[in-house]
Amino acid sequence: MTSINVQQTERWASALGGAALLVAAAKRLSDERPGQAAFLSAVGAGLMWRGGTGHSSLYAATGINTAERGDDARTHLSGARGTIVDGAVSIARSPNDLYREWRQLERIPQFVPNVVSVKVLDDRRSHWVARGPGKARAEWIADIINDIPNELIAWQTRGGADMVSAGSVHFAAEPGNRGTTMSVKLQYDLPGGKATALFAKVFGSEPSQVLREGLRRFKQLMEAGEIPTTEGQPRGGR
Repeated sequence: MTSINVQQTERWASALGGAALLVAAAKRLSDERPGQAAFLSAVGAGLMWRGGTGHSSLYAATGINTAERGDDARTHLSGARGTIVDGAVSIARSPNDLYREWRQLERIPQFVPNVVSVKVLDDRRSHWVARGPGKARAEWIADIINDIPNELIAWQTRGGADMVSAGSVHFAAEPGNRGTTMSVKLQYDLPGGKATALFAKVFGSEPSQVLREGLRRFKQLMEAGEIPTTEGQPRGGR
């Protein structure tokens, strides 16, 4: 019997990323790019197996067992619980360009509403601060738990975070090198939980709108080199 050594949130992120890569592989195959399709299928299947079984051969070989961690993300987001928001956008840049920009986490506040700072602590960990109306404020440490250059970044918050969450961003090249479909999925806390209420205060009652706005701004930044703004301009009458 295969031992479980991957915590539940990592399993969720792995399964999510694996499914996205299998979809991308099918698109490559339809575009008659069998080499890329085979590679993505192998990676995607591996992630799906990791998510389904909860076992990592690399973890087993190195003596790592994240399933034994009793952190908030595992407790709050296990199984199908939590609130899930997602969004996608087509951007006229290569997956490599988008991955490289997004991987510079300290630049994320430029385009994600209400995120005021991201401080990179090391290759995997980063400290986030977000603010909403009034005194609403949240801080958390995020761990990157899956990183496939130019394809996928998945993360989860560490124990003690104000807002417990996990998510992933996937970069899929579009046919004919016309650009990249970038998709983001985020899962956070339990419905009605403390983190859910704080999340709503900081990011609004419709977090999906904030996510879509962040993707829209990122698209503008990557395609035009800047994010248009009306800040400081006179408003019309109401």
